[in-house]
Amino acid sequence: MKHASPTALDALEPLLAEVRGLPGLAERSRGVFYRKGRAFLHFHEDPKGLFADVRDTAGADFERIDVTEEPGRRRLVETAKARL
Repeated sequence: MKHASPTALDALEPLLAEVRGLPGLAERSRGVFYRKGRAFLHFHEDPKGLFADVRDTAGADFERIDVTEEPGRRRLVETAKARL
């Protein structure tokens, strides 16, 4: 699964704007967010849709969330908030 292209990120811009407002995150490049110097959240695309990888609570791995539609986008924001 490849990292999200600029066109895919354009489609996610409202979501990206919301994530940018979360405390403690730094966007090192468009759509790639770090927390305390460690990768925390980034986006992918494939023929099935758009996905976000957010660091799990243990900090060892990522959980993949489908953000193609609004319910997944809400889930991503709530998950990210809970893990910050």
